[in-house]
Amino acid sequence: MFQKILVANRGEIACRIMRTARRMGLATVAVYSDADTGAPHVLLADEAVRLGPAPAADSYLRADLILAAAKETGADAIHPGYGFLSERESFARACEAAGIVFVGPSADAIAAMGDKIQSKKLAAAAGVNVVPGHLGEIETTDEAARIASEIGYPVMMKASAGGGGKGMRLAWSEAELREGFDAVRREGQASFGDDRVFIERFIESPRHIEIQVLGDRHGTVLHLGERECSIQRRHQKVVEEAPSPFVSPAMRRAMGEQAVALAKAVGYHSAGTVELIVSGADPTGASFYFLEMNTRLQVEHPVTEFVTGLDLVEQMIRVAAGETLAFGQDDVRLDGWAIETRVYAEDPYRGFLPSTGRLTRYRPPASAAGVRVDDGVAEGSEVSPFYDPMIAKLVTHGATRQVAIDRQADALDRFELEGVGNNIDFLAALMRHERFREGRLTTGFIAEEYPDGFAGAPVSREGVRHLAGVAAVLQTRLNQRDRLISGQLGPSLAAPKQWHVTLGDVAHAVEVDTDAVRIDGVELPLRIDWEIGSALCMARTGDTTTTVRVARERGRWRLTTGGASHRVSVLEPRVADLRRHMIQRPAPDLSRFLICPMPGTLTALHVAEGQRVAAGQPLATVEAMKMENVLRAGKSATVGTIRVAPGDALLVDAVILEFQDEAGSGAP
Repeated sequence: MFQKILVANRGEIACRIMRTARRMGLATVAVYSDADTGAPHVLLADEAVRLGPAPAADSYLRADLILAAAKETGADAIHPGYGFLSERESFARACEAAGIVFVGPSADAIAAMGDKIQSKKLAAAAGVNVVPGHLGEIETTDEAARIASEIGYPVMMKASAGGGGKGMRLAWSEAELREGFDAVRREGQASFGDDRVFIERFIESPRHIEIQVLGDRHGTVLHLGERECSIQRRHQKVVEEAPSPFVSPAMRRAMGEQAVALAKAVGYHSAGTVELIVSGADPTGASFYFLEMNTRLQVEHPVTEFVTGLDLVEQMIRVAAGETLAFGQDDVRLDGWAIETRVYAEDPYRGFLPSTGRLTRYRPPASAAGVRVDDGVAEGSEVSPFYDPMIAKLVTHGATRQVAIDRQADALDRFELEGVGNNIDFLAALMRHERFREGRLTTGFIAEEYPDGFAGAPVSREGVRHLAGVAAVLQTRLNQRDRLISGQLGPSLAAPKQWHVTLGDVAHAVEVDTDAVRIDGVELPLRIDWEIGSALCMARTGDTTTTVRVARERGRWRLTTGGASHRVSVLEPRVADLRRHMIQRPAPDLSRFLICPMPGTLTALHVAEGQRVAAGQPLATVEAMKMENVLRAGKSATVGTIRVAPGDALLVDAVILEFQDEAGSGAP
């Protein structure tokens, strides 16, 4: 067994690997960029080595610096985690040449599966079902259009070295293909240093299901069941679970056998994942096709760990050290159900635009039986534009799928996160969505269920009344506390008991007594457990307890629960009556500007000053979190002054250009 492991990564996965290494009695070494000085993974390690500036190309992607750090600290193994260098054949070979063990598969296996074009050819040769498409390299847009017409639309364009949802574009027509082909090439080059693109038939309304494989260096390869990963947005996974609510035992066996056959065909050892696309409404008649093999640990590996009882990081380390697997295929059992959600720094209320900034409050739900949080941040950490926007992974486990979902929903309600836009409300809404709870999933779930974007989970009339009562009780307690401050005018200013509560466009008359709350004259059996200053409130109605996140914003309450944030005004009736006479300040007219909706880099301007543009026409391209976002004209207009140039770093709401006549701001 090794004595010291260097973790060539950052954030939650670096912390995850270090915790297992520490439990195994192994010393750990962290590496970090200037953006991660003092980050949790640096503090967790026994030693830490600076790599360089914040951009990944100058730090976490510098194999030479990482190998130098390993030699300097005496590390005898390197675990790459996921992303960065984890699937670089050259890095695995460099480790071998330096006499340092790479905790992962062989360089040959990485090379075989890392090239998406060649991997599909190998899969077909191994008897694995593959998606119909063109597996050769495509040089020009004209050639791509010809191939797509032969395959038949819709088609998916993919970077050959792609992964993580990057370097993928769907085209329903030749016009969309021509617009997206070069973008895929650029994303492939920017993210993976490889601009090759291939095209395959897009399977409509599919499920995305993957098989976890594990092999040792002595020829044994097993599968550990499947993960359901169909809940995606822009080809990036949002929710994962194990097992899948769709897969039958016979289907699991067939998928597992093909995944193991492919792994054996390339002499695979360590942990790996075979990703499949599944079509069909019934497991008995469903077809599945090979998408790709990820030759690394997956982000969603914790759900497999929950249901199998295995520590996949430990297994990877033991395999890398030459040990044989201590169990066989018949020993693998799936116990219960696990759900994982990815907490991202993005704003679902603004089209999921990426967000950056400091975590002014970060209090994840406490890990307990059936609840696990994998993260690599702390309160005060900075979410920078240089790396993936994932903040944490929340994983829950239960005896059944419904129990795991309910635990996930409750844990999300208790997740306190402030300072950056985040998708916690959206995840909580998914957990309560009827179609999700029924298991009727496809990769188009989010687009189909939220075609106009996310505006918060719907709330019943009774739910609105419940929140109105909660807000009135909170306001009453706050007023009672304020009246204990010395120097008050006197006892004549008693705390009011009656309130005018406005939630959305609906107003309620609420009366708060010591033992009762009446809403519009009807008594509500509401009991509130809340301390002034606390960000969490427990509201009990009968046998039901609801967790509500509480904040004060500009004289109003912001109450968040069940996948939606509500801004609630609580006023004394006489104040509410006077307030309606207040003149509302009109919102500024921004229609004459193209405004950047996210922090990022302007990579291209598609128009010039004085040019006439039509509605929907591309105006500019902004790269954020390594993804290209095209901003389009809202209506016909003439371009006036252009304020920025390609290569400029832009903040949220930065003005890119001004129109000579009125036009709507573009949106990605």
